[in-house]
Amino acid sequence: MRIGVLTGGGDCPGLNAVIRGIVRRGVSDYGFSFVGFRDGWKGPLEGVTMPLDIDAVRGILPRGGTILGSSRTNPLKVDGGIKTIEKNLSDLGIDALIAIGGEDTLGVATVLHEYGISVVGVPKTIDNDLSGTDYTFGFDTAVMIATEAIDRLHTTAESHHRVLICEVMGRHAGWIALHSGMAGGANGILIPEVPFDLNEVVGWVESRFRSHYSPILVVSEGALPKNGDLITKDATLDAFGHVKLSGIGEWLAGQIETRTGKEARTTVLGHVQRGGTPTAFDRVLATRFGLNAVTAAMDQDWGKMVALQGTDIVRVPLAVATGALKTVPLARYAEATAFFG
Repeated sequence: MRIGVLTGGGDCPGLNAVIRGIVRRGVSDYGFSFVGFRDGWKGPLEGVTMPLDIDAVRGILPRGGTILGSSRTNPLKVDGGIKTIEKNLSDLGIDALIAIGGEDTLGVATVLHEYGISVVGVPKTIDNDLSGTDYTFGFDTAVMIATEAIDRLHTTAESHHRVLICEVMGRHAGWIALHSGMAGGANGILIPEVPFDLNEVVGWVESRFRSHYSPILVVSEGALPKNGDLITKDATLDAFGHVKLSGIGEWLAGQIETRTGKEARTTVLGHVQRGGTPTAFDRVLATRFGLNAVTAAMDQDWGKMVALQGTDIVRVPLAVATGALKTVPLARYAEATAFFG
């Protein structure tokens, strides 16, 4: 069998470990050959490929990013995009695709499967917001990076008696903010699932100062105040219709300074969270996903996504994975509120 492999959407620690797992088992155990598609869905749409064999994946386990490149190209927005992909796969002699990505990339994979193209999916997102899997690789790395940043912010906050706000990624789901905020001892965590009351946040800040400590707040980029709107960078949309979020941390700092008279500063971690070498947990999870994805191809179990449930790698329908986002349950958020203020 000849299989195409692509990585789509934002880069993520652990992508190279998945690719390595796919190729190593696919070549050694099943005798498959592989073609790497460059830059996400742009690769099969334009027929842009690279060699993908055992030599190509040597030494890539600890590397961040993806050797295949990525993009937010959406073939569903291109006239005849699916037919073009189908033709390019046929011309290249490719029997199946393994698509590694988040909700957008796997959403395209779901449509391709419905059109009869043989596809297996691998879940990838630092936001941990894909349904059907307990965890996605990249999440643990992002949380570790954010937690280290929060640890460092504590010391400078105490030195200058400031409010320090750490803005982390999380458009619709606040998993990174919740985990890093709890791990880093934040005095308030704001997530997209729970619109926040600005007066309550100010109360947390003032309570913290009364105890002679400086407040640390962690906020997801998609958090929004009650009766308020998302803070966006501009009005432009990407190929999947997403606005560019940016600025909730700075907005919040300004509001806190105005209401409390205390100095407030914001640190926006941004793409630092998805860069660099993956943690050991993410390397292992990503490797297991890769090994099991190519086994699903061997079994011709198309239209499935490999997933972590408990400690087992299972297969779930792509439609289940992309049908609804996995958001933070209110009970999980309620646990964290014991430390607010």
